[in-house]
Amino acid sequence: MTLQLDPGRRLLRLEEERRQTQRQLEIVERQIIRRMTAQIPNLLPRRTHYRRGKAPDPRAFLERYRSQLAAMTAERQPEIDALSQSLAQQERAIAILIDRLGENAEVSNLSSSISIPAGATKSV
Repeated sequence: MTLQLDPGRRLLRLEEERRQTQRQLEIVERQIIRRMTAQIPNLLPRRTHYRRGKAPDPRAFLERYRSQLAAMTAERQPEIDALSQSLAQQERAIAILIDRLGENAEVSNLSSSISIPAGATKSV
């Protein structure tokens, strides 16, 4: 026997799953950024001496940074792809459910499942 949720609750559940997937993607992105930030000192050129007083080429640093970023992103790419695909499927499912519910049904179902504390007012 399958338990059927009413459409409003199902929509809320789908939206929460989408938010969780989005959070996971953001966590992966922050982890990559954190690792890149830690790598910056290693990417800077050694300052033993400059030839004829010339400073190191800043483009070389950017090239090293971009190649390191690409390598770190490539390590996590399967995870990023899986989460992105899951997020796209969840967004499609939410859009289909909203289309089936229609605007009026969506608003009435959502308002009945959300409790508003006494004394609070709705602002439109």
